[in-house]
Amino acid sequence: MIEETRYIFSKGDLSRKDFSICFRGERGNVYLPIKDTKELYCFNDITLSTKLLEILSKAGIVVHFFGYYENYIGTFYPKDYLLSGRLTVSQALAYDKQEKRMTIAKAVVTGIAANIHVVLYHYYRHGKEELKPYLDWLKKDVPELLTRISAIKHLLSLEGEIWARFYETFKLILPEEFHMNKRVKRPPDNPINALVSFGNTLLYTKTLTQLYHTHLNQTISYLHEPMERRYSLSLDISETFKPVLVYKTIFDCINNRKITVAKHFDKKLNYALLNEAGRKTFITEFEERINGVFEHSKLKRKVSYKQAIRLDGYKLIKYIVEEQPVAFFNMEAKQ
Repeated sequence: MIEETRYIFSKGDLSRKDFSICFRGERGNVYLPIKDTKELYCFNDITLSTKLLEILSKAGIVVHFFGYYENYIGTFYPKDYLLSGRLTVSQALAYDKQEKRMTIAKAVVTGIAANIHVVLYHYYRHGKEELKPYLDWLKKDVPELLTRISAIKHLLSLEGEIWARFYETFKLILPEEFHMNKRVKRPPDNPINALVSFGNTLLYTKTLTQLYHTHLNQTISYLHEPMERRYSLSLDISETFKPVLVYKTIFDCINNRKITVAKHFDKKLNYALLNEAGRKTFITEFEERINGVFEHSKLKRKVSYKQAIRLDGYKLIKYIVEEQPVAFFNMEAKQ
């Protein structure tokens, strides 16, 4: 686990001790250097002091809270330090202007389709020839369909179809106990839905943290409707990364038997919830993947997938402010 992200699975108290975060739990005290910490994930009952919240805010440390059933409760989001009233106005105007909103939203859906294609093409090359019709549809039909769509509701319908067809491919890739009959979110009803929900939430919170370090207003989104009590822009930006970060992690964990139904899910809850061992295993694999690097084709240097999330935020800013063409993360293009 890299040093800047800390995960807490035990009950305890968090407080400030000099220039460290002190966690007091059943096994004693653990000290986390503030200067090396960017995110905290709390998966149990945690008590925090106001002095700690003050130093977390000054240090720009984001804290994500989860309930007993792995449900995302919310995030302690430090006071914005990169404020831009001009950008917020530009974001709102881009949302209000149908053409600009559609350009951004279509770029998100284009990225989803492209990255699903990259993930599934790997399995096609290794003998899963039944994937070819879906791969051809993603590569040829979806771009053509996108040119004809002029309303958000129709775009959302196409996005839904892309994901629905993707879920149907699971029976070709995963063992039977991890097949997805349908996507069920709140609460998940089987092991694969539990993994997808947990992975999507981890990615959403990672995106929250990365966009915190831009000037973007996270309440203004384009594919998803802006909503109260939710940073919907993080939902937009995270979508294109799901195939590469969430689903690749799931496929590798299952197919390499790093996660099994018998060992890593709660039997009492009909195996529809990861147990602590399952959460730790998935988080370890997810962290390794999101901190992995690739050679960025435009920047000509190595970039981590986590950094690529923030770069997509900058791409959005350049389109909104400078009207530069916008294309979100594409694994095949390495940008």
